Amino acid sequence: MLHRDTIDTTVLPPAERFGMWLDLVARTSAPMRIQSAHADDFAARADFIDLGPIQLINYSYPSLDATRTRKLVRQSDPELYMLALTTDGVGTSSQDGRRSEIRAGEFTFYDASRPHDVGHHATEPERGQASSIIAMIPHAALPLPPQRMAALYGGRMSGSEGVGALLAQFLLQVTGHPEQYHAADASRLGAVGLDLATTMLGRHLVAEDEVPTEVRRRALVTQVQAYVHRHLGDATLSPQTVADAHHISLRSLHRLFEGEEATVASYIRDLRLARCRRDLTDPALRTHAVQTIAGRWGFPDKAHFSRVFRAAYGLSPQAYREAHSGPARIVNRAASMVNSAEAD
Repeated sequence: MLHRDTIDTTVLPPAERFGMWLDLVARTSAPMRIQSAHADDFAARADFIDLGPIQLINYSYPSLDATRTRKLVRQSDPELYMLALTTDGVGTSSQDGRRSEIRAGEFTFYDASRPHDVGHHATEPERGQASSIIAMIPHAALPLPPQRMAALYGGRMSGSEGVGALLAQFLLQVTGHPEQYHAADASRLGAVGLDLATTMLGRHLVAEDEVPTEVRRRALVTQVQAYVHRHLGDATLSPQTVADAHHISLRSLHRLFEGEEATVASYIRDLRLARCRRDLTDPALRTHAVQTIAGRWGFPDKAHFSRVFRAAYGLSPQAYREAHSGPARIVNRAASMVNSAEAD
């Protein structure tokens, strides 16, 4: 699974928790001055996930205000951009004279190499927690013109529509379920996150032409793949419906996937087969008919499903299920023998 470092202040007595948090902030690449009305019992947590080109930090803490002063910048200049998604509570962001109020589900963007102020307050100040996910992006890793980025500092961007929604889903998924990914996936996931962030920021600069072509291509591929995952059980899902959903021609969609390992059609088919194979060997679904499982994942035609499943795995769906559920049958038979013996 992805490596995750966690700092949790609740391992200490309440009176020592805020000091622990201040020590953590002082040791980060962009130290800040922190103030909080909850310094007497600062129950907070930070999860750090390194994805190669970017680092993600999932924060949860009581209401606080933070300032990065010119002096702190001079003492430590990490040359990092910070892209922050507020996930609970209300945030404030101020840099270069621009100030915004950030609601849950919105992004803000700032440069850690410049002074700035941020605040984050729980919607229920007395007992609630505020939370956010920060993507730390090195200046050199963001393929956008540095001289234009100031236009976005301290601003707000939607995380509920377009590429912003896809980026928000990515951040929530990776930080919420790091156990679902292998350590070897880290760099590739970092590249996907960087591509999505670049595309979203480029759109807000109203400079689509500034975003490198390959970055735009990969970001659109990610959007298409996410769409396929969401609609996999729809029997009408096809390259044409995917193209229509993304307002591009079928030819453009096929061209988009020329650099991938699979065509659009084979990507859909292979994902469906993988889901069917998983369900066929799931003991909890043992009583479900093979065709019920096939239909659930977009294979309404029994003969067609059997043919493509055999081509992929070398056995019919029923034979595959039996071959991979032997231990379950043995356990069930043993349980029956025990029950019979007890009855006698």
